[in-house]
Amino acid sequence: MKEDVRSKAAQISAVDRVHSASVTVDQKIVSQIGKGVLVFAAVGRDDTTKEAESLAAKVLKMKMWDGDDGSKACWGRSRQHQHISIGLTEVSVSQFTLLATTSKGNKPDFHKSAGPETARDLYEHFYKTVQALYEPAKVQNGVFQAMMNVGLVNDGPVSLARQLSPGFRLRLYR
Repeated sequence: MKEDVRSKAAQISAVDRVHSASVTVDQKIVSQIGKGVLVFAAVGRDDTTKEAESLAAKVLKMKMWDGDDGSKACWGRSRQHQHISIGLTEVSVSQFTLLATTSKGNKPDFHKSAGPETARDLYEHFYKTVQALYEPAKVQNGVFQAMMNVGLVNDGPVSLARQLSPGFRLRLYR
């Protein structure tokens, strides 16, 4: 059964292809990965679990890796495909500031971001969905609402933004 859903969501992620990444909180490393991706994810005030699941799937399917033919031509493989051969990892970090706007001056406006409780629940749903669709042991997390120091050695550099725009149509197949 196919169901079309029109969304008001604004969930967004920034995905960096990395040689390594780490998250430190209170001078303690809480997550650390080698080759893989660093995902910053923000939850908008109108987001639901459907947007979290869709964004998780889209992040995993982003083609950021060398093609199947062995050439160095990028954009041939998604991480979901590539992890089988080279064991890519991920660290996810919640970052509500991705939804900031500065259209009315220089001070960031965060009104598009979800409140803390909703954001925590939906971010955790996003994180657990990525784990379920990938390999749980290869997906690490930051600390929600903590002041984090995020370090990375960018590969490329390759940084891609992914946003579920308000009004997008999400097709669910059940």
